[in-house]
Amino acid sequence: MNIFVGSLPFSIEEADLRESFEAYGPVDSVKIITDKFTGRSKGFGFVEMPNDDEAQKAIDELNGATVQGRTIVVNKSEPRPEGDRRSAGGGNRNFSRDNNRGGGGGGYRGGNGGGNRGGY
Repeated sequence: MNIFVGSLPFSIEEADLRESFEAYGPVDSVKIITDKFTGRSKGFGFVEMPNDDEAQKAIDELNGATVQGRTIVVNKSEPRPEGDRRSAGGGNRNFSRDNNRGGGGGGYRGGNGGGNRGGY
């Protein structure tokens, strides 16, 4: 079972997270998500456990636990529905390429004696 772990302290290491979950059974993998530019933890990660019963027990007992002064969130990770995935470019944000906002025309606005105001 894939398990989401949120509200992690930024200083926690993958080995520490693995140790917490190994108290409930074997752990296949642990991944703390990091910012790709700074390498700093984003405060959440995933733990993969092969036995669903042991994984559920870990979820039940660790959800709401305090780790290094922070209350963590632990629950079963559900894959996002295919339509909710974001592309690397930020996804479709409903921008139109044809939405030109040029002021259009006007020439010398107010710089040539006020244009056509009054017409003497």
